Amino acid sequence: MNKMFDLTGKVAMITGSSSGIGVQFANVLADFGADVILVARRKEKLDKVAEGIRAKGRKVLTISCDVTDAAQVKNAVEESVKEFGKIDILCNNAGIGAVTPAEDFDYEEWKKVIDVNLNAVFNVAQQVGKVMIKNKYGKIINTASMYGLKANTLFPTTPYHASKAGVVNLTRALAAEWAKYNITVNAIGPGFFESEMTSDSINDEGFLSHVKATTPMQRTGIVGELNGAIIYFASDASSYTTGQTLAIDGGTTAV
Repeated sequence: MNKMFDLTGKVAMITGSSSGIGVQFANVLADFGADVILVARRKEKLDKVAEGIRAKGRKVLTISCDVTDAAQVKNAVEESVKEFGKIDILCNNAGIGAVTPAEDFDYEEWKKVIDVNLNAVFNVAQQVGKVMIKNKYGKIINTASMYGLKANTLFPTTPYHASKAGVVNLTRALAAEWAKYNITVNAIGPGFFESEMTSDSINDEGFLSHVKATTPMQRTGIVGELNGAIIYFASDASSYTTGQTLAIDGGTTAV
């Protein structure tokens, strides 16, 4: 069974890997044997993450890239293939949020959220997908959200809901289209986990009261509780699983 989850010899690209869960994903993939490509805009932060991963004995490439820029993404993929010869695993993780009542939401801000959370997911998947199609192998893991599966009454964040719901169905569509190339495409739907995006609210008493009232497990997620899903979707253990979104949310979407 351990061999089913072994990523030795695999190469994984992780977008949004300068902070938060992107850093966790990079580390757990490295722990299971993968060499990693760290992609985000902040090169200095990527380099710091890379130090820790190299200490595990893994190879690391860091690339500064704005995932909403198609040319930059194309160059990042080309640089990665030049370095490693392939990309086996993609964690499509870059994302942003914005909280404003729908009636007051600035349209340019709306477009920014959609661009980062949805358009860029397709942009990166398309370029990496071309490499995977050529190699007849690939594992794509998109970061959606439990808020791609449900709405909420705590945060007015309409474009976040819309963009993450788009990721859920984009995952299905790519899975259906690329299955013939031995590429699986799945998504995770995290609930509340601490990150740069949630750090201001996650320890607020009102927020925690909301979590207790709406989450069967009555708590937020803790570091490491996404790792099992990532390794499952990244490994050959999920060879017959595609097009799925796994909510990791303490049961929030179950009630």
